[in-house]
Amino acid sequence: MEYESVIGLEVHVQLQTKSKLFCGCLVNFGAAPNSQTCPVCLGLPGVLPVFNRQAFEWGIRVALALDATVGRVMKFDRKQYFYPDLPKNYQISQYDQPLARRGALTIDGEGNSKRIGIHRIHLEEDAGKLLHSTDEPVSFVDFNRAGVPLLEIVSEPDLRSTEEAYQYLVELKAVLQYLEVSNCNMEEGSLRCDTNVSLRRPTDISLGAKVEIKNLNSFRAVKQALEHEIKRQALLLDQGSAIALETRLWDAKRQRTESMRSKEDAADYRYFPEPDLVPFVIDSNVVEQIQAALPELPAQRRQRFQSVYQLSAYDAHVLTQERTLAELFERTACLCQKPKAVANWIMGDLLAYLNAKNLALDAVTLRPEWLAQLIGLVDDGTLSGTMAKEVWGKVLERGIEPAVIVREGSLQQIVDVGLLEHLADSVIREYPKSVEDYSKGKANALMYLVGQGMKRSQGKANPQQMTQLLKRKLDELRERITGRVTE
Repeated sequence: MEYESVIGLEVHVQLQTKSKLFCGCLVNFGAAPNSQTCPVCLGLPGVLPVFNRQAFEWGIRVALALDATVGRVMKFDRKQYFYPDLPKNYQISQYDQPLARRGALTIDGEGNSKRIGIHRIHLEEDAGKLLHSTDEPVSFVDFNRAGVPLLEIVSEPDLRSTEEAYQYLVELKAVLQYLEVSNCNMEEGSLRCDTNVSLRRPTDISLGAKVEIKNLNSFRAVKQALEHEIKRQALLLDQGSAIALETRLWDAKRQRTESMRSKEDAADYRYFPEPDLVPFVIDSNVVEQIQAALPELPAQRRQRFQSVYQLSAYDAHVLTQERTLAELFERTACLCQKPKAVANWIMGDLLAYLNAKNLALDAVTLRPEWLAQLIGLVDDGTLSGTMAKEVWGKVLERGIEPAVIVREGSLQQIVDVGLLEHLADSVIREYPKSVEDYSKGKANALMYLVGQGMKRSQGKANPQQMTQLLKRKLDELRERITGRVTE
């Protein structure tokens, strides 16, 4: 039977503040275990939390960028549950009065754009981290992460496919990076995602039983877990079985979800207002100031790239997914006034290099001036396309400008007509069979001779000039031969 998948995502974003949400402990990934803790984030008796203003303002910044309505009152609640990595046995979060509600994010769906609703956005503190020993039956807990500010962004169940879920995460990550509120590094836990998925018949209005999936550490894992879970639920429904309302874990090695626990609801957490943090009215002037200071967002930059630089929708979409990539493109395009060439070099060779090395753009030493210089060297004939690719690879590997690499390797293209004439004559002398084939009308013979000329020049000859020279010489030779035969 055909089913429609209904997907919602809960994304936890670690805000890149210097200190934690309710204390002055620093937030540094990779610090020695339990070295960034204090009585407040450890929940020791007699301590009081103090709200981090930067986290508050950045939360509003994200809410406004997602077109959400910021609440009138800021209020925190205690979410109570018992787990070894939760030192207070409760988490300071927000329940009935979140920071913002009713937002939206537009994604490029399968052939068209789609607006995905944002149900709520709220602030909360993170828990610690459990470390499990492989040598002995013990676990350790590191509380460095306890109290780190998180912003939870909960979508409406508006996603209908794994591809839409993937595109939603990609677009959301781009927005957060443009806002500069998080590095969104999933390997460090700065961006985490839980999914909710259910199936129903396409004609049904009501939703099916919802299953939550946790332990997803990459966008690819989100897509894989959803694909597996949709198949699992469809098989159960076809067999006439009910779908259990539960939380499941994704096992990346076995490529399957496994039951973790029955699904909790709000009553299980026994929420009540946080007594140590007094609710306060959010100043509308502060919200207006943050709104006025919002940067250009990915969707806006995409439209501008298409109108100003005459890029295709596809090129603009690729170039704006990463803020650093978009800035590299724009700064280079302004320097050399060749936006399409810049886009091609970035989307082609640069992204291929980064993907092959599994690197982020920030990990490579690269200046817009260098890419503009490389394009200029191709335009003025100093480098052929093949030579430019070789130089570009060395630029990325060594982090130095193209002109230096050209001088060091004597990679300058041969454009001297006398030298090219000599190369063409030597090729014609040494490959009489190809010359004869050309005279008989075999066009491929010319390409073969050009290839031999490029090989003799070690790729330094200008291929267009070499082709023109050889064609002229071969045509002249054919005319002379034809003339003698006629006589």
